[in-house]
Amino acid sequence: MADANDQQLTPIGELRRLKTMVEEISASLRSQRELLKMRGMSLPPLVIQTLAGMEGDIAKLENSLINDQTEIGQLRSLADTSAITNSSLDLDEVLNQAMDTVINLTGAERGYIILKEHGSGDLSILVGRESELLPRQGSSGPPQISNSIVRDVLESGEPLLADNAYKDERLQGNVSIAQFTLRSVLCVPLKYRDEVVGVVYVDNRLRSGVFEQREKNLLAAFANQASVAIENARLYTEIQQSTGEITGMKELMDNVFDSIGSGVITADTHNYVQTFNRAAAQILGRSESQSLGQRLSSVLPGVSADLDTHLAEIRHNSESQVMESEMEVPDRGRIMLNVKLSPLKDTTDEVQGVAMVLDDLTDQRKREEQLNIVNKYLPPQMVAKIAEIANLPLGGEERDVTCVYVNVRPLYSFPGNFRPQQLMEELNIYLALATNSIHQYEGVIDKYMGNVVMALFNTQLNPMPDHALRAVEAAFTIGDSFLKLYKELRINPQPPYYCIGINTGVATLGNVGSLRRREFTAIGDTINKAKRLEENAKLGQIIISEETRQHLEQETVGKRNIRIAERPPIIAKGKGEVIIYEVFRA
Repeated sequence: MADANDQQLTPIGELRRLKTMVEEISASLRSQRELLKMRGMSLPPLVIQTLAGMEGDIAKLENSLINDQTEIGQLRSLADTSAITNSSLDLDEVLNQAMDTVINLTGAERGYIILKEHGSGDLSILVGRESELLPRQGSSGPPQISNSIVRDVLESGEPLLADNAYKDERLQGNVSIAQFTLRSVLCVPLKYRDEVVGVVYVDNRLRSGVFEQREKNLLAAFANQASVAIENARLYTEIQQSTGEITGMKELMDNVFDSIGSGVITADTHNYVQTFNRAAAQILGRSESQSLGQRLSSVLPGVSADLDTHLAEIRHNSESQVMESEMEVPDRGRIMLNVKLSPLKDTTDEVQGVAMVLDDLTDQRKREEQLNIVNKYLPPQMVAKIAEIANLPLGGEERDVTCVYVNVRPLYSFPGNFRPQQLMEELNIYLALATNSIHQYEGVIDKYMGNVVMALFNTQLNPMPDHALRAVEAAFTIGDSFLKLYKELRINPQPPYYCIGINTGVATLGNVGSLRRREFTAIGDTINKAKRLEENAKLGQIIISEETRQHLEQETVGKRNIRIAERPPIIAKGKGEVIIYEVFRA
């Protein structure tokens, strides 16, 4: 009774009730017609035919209403599918639910959403549904569908409906239609911005005529929704991947940024700090939170009066700048910085800020200052190889060396009215010139003895095969330097003030002294003989020994840049008669 009441509340129920009434009237009239005939009477003409026509019209109207309600139900389901499609960006979830709906609405046995791969154009099945009543042969392989139909729809961009594909003239000769015994087939394109990106394919291998124009329209509408959902999901997936890559790159950059030993600061076009790494915090003695969003001038107070000029130069000319500067840092005092400034550009090559790399030179400058002080008292080779010198044992080792003694100017030659300070200043000028000349030929200054310089060639600190030649060249350069100095001082000593003695031979070189205080030097007859030569040289003379002459003969084979003149032998203290030679530039 409830069903009858429910049916009366719907148009179809009303039609069915009306149909029942017409049938009852028709039956009653037929029975009455027989009674009337027995009495010689008859019904009005066409009454029965009219009622029969009414029954047919009511049946047609009922079928029409049923079709309309079916279509309305399909549209409602399509609307629900649209809601599902737009409610989630999980493509698998969306399309699986949507495909279930399509299978139910169209009466299809199977359904697939097939996409073209970007770039390659290969086809891949995104979603598939198959009836359990007819399992796919070879379930591990691809589904048995008509690739020809799929390709035709992809190329034409138009839907294809075959209510009996096996006998459809359009599909004759299609091997897959015959092989898979396909009956009803419906395939519509997936379009996104007028580009066919795939197809929706449904079929039924059991019955013909399953799909009509209504199902075609329904599937086309679904395809329009699905194509948008697919592209949205694709874009969302790409964005997720890009976001993941960007996040990974950012984490990597953050790790690299924090691990850089140099301080790194970036600022925008208005010179507000945007990034500030750990090294910058350590160098400048301030935290990242204290620095971000602050102006560079407050983060780097007093770093350079030209900072604004450098920043303006970067903005206008896009050229990197380098500067060294000092600044006061809490708890550190005065620090020295090397600052490299480079423009930060966007994809259009427009400057959007500045990157600054700060290198703390404070300790390096302190070491350089200490080294400069040491260099004033020790030969450069000795400072450079201080570790090697420290490892030499007390007592030293024997080596073939050339020793040079230079008397830069006899003390008696200075004016008698010179005060001691004046005498020291004047003497230091001569000593400096002699020192520079010796260093030019890589000689090692062993010691200064008032107005005399002792130099060594071919020690452990300056090994060289042509040590005699280098020693003589250094002596020539010393003489040239003094002659130039005389002109600057407006004096013309004749002969020149200097006296130089050079000897070559075996000497003992190494550390002398104690474990706490050591000195690197050379001792032996070779060294003493060089001193005797310098003491016996006349003003302006460069005197060499027989041993040095022999070395020069070997070292200057094929060279004629030195002239050697024998001089009368000298009687050297503790040496007896010594053969000597004077050398000149050839």
